[in-house]
Amino acid sequence: MKIGVLHGRESSFPGALVAKINDLSIDGITAEAVSVGAIAMDKPWDFRVIIDRISQDVPFYRAMLKNAALSGTTIINNPFWWSADDKFFNYALAHKLGVAIPKTILLPHKQHPPDITDQSLRNLEYPLDWDGVFSYIGFPAFLKPHSGGGWKHVTHCHSPEDVFNAYDDSGDLCMTLQSAVDFTEYYRCYVIGQKNIRIMAYDPRQPHHLRYVQDPPPIEKSLEKRMLSDCLKINKALGYDMNTVEFAVESGVPYAIDFGNPAPDADYDSVGHENFVWVVEAMADLAIQKAQEPIKAGKDLRWSKYL
Repeated sequence: MKIGVLHGRESSFPGALVAKINDLSIDGITAEAVSVGAIAMDKPWDFRVIIDRISQDVPFYRAMLKNAALSGTTIINNPFWWSADDKFFNYALAHKLGVAIPKTILLPHKQHPPDITDQSLRNLEYPLDWDGVFSYIGFPAFLKPHSGGGWKHVTHCHSPEDVFNAYDDSGDLCMTLQSAVDFTEYYRCYVIGQKNIRIMAYDPRQPHHLRYVQDPPPIEKSLEKRMLSDCLKINKALGYDMNTVEFAVESGVPYAIDFGNPAPDADYDSVGHENFVWVVEAMADLAIQKAQEPIKAGKDLRWSKYL
């Protein structure tokens, strides 16, 4: 049985993961990088598991992974759910689960999507009730895409003018406006297999390669227990087997502000040695476990079956 890793520019994590799985010398299980070309609809797949690190940026890979799932390959993370997911839905879902979420509003596109005219948007309120939006959210706030990651197109806003300027620059992206958390502590948590969690002190105000805090102070026990519980709630609800959850802590309350990261940063130079070793080992164990499970492909060919 083969375990494949599908990845893009990153180099340290995929190679280390392949090496770790092969070094374990599990009878009948090997790992390698996935190599694909044009895909026939009835292609037989010899990968029992594929770990997806790049399809969020490459539609060809996403379609390919769905085809592999059709033949019984287990994909980490599930490409069907990942395709349907967005961060605004995640915020609302987590809120219903009892996780602390900053107040969030979904905004219409500033610029019409391609081939959309005013007539296509006749159900859209105009002008927007901006006074109501700002009254609900307050300031400071963050304007950010309703889907995406990597802190792309995120703007810290301190006034309506800041929001309008950033909104004008958002093009045809669908944006959310979210209350800022005045945090004293910040944590990023790896969640692997919907059960294994590593809480990492994190500082999003630092340059990317310095964000993982070295030698952080101990976490207060009740805060740690709350974050562990919230991580499990979120990932079991979303169905992700590899994800990160970010908490901004204000007055002792961990607010989950980013937890739709199914291909989270795992580069050695950014996460540091101990975190890197942990995520490689946890992911190797999960991939092997999935490879040893019975193949689920069968005659029940309904779209919903693959979620």
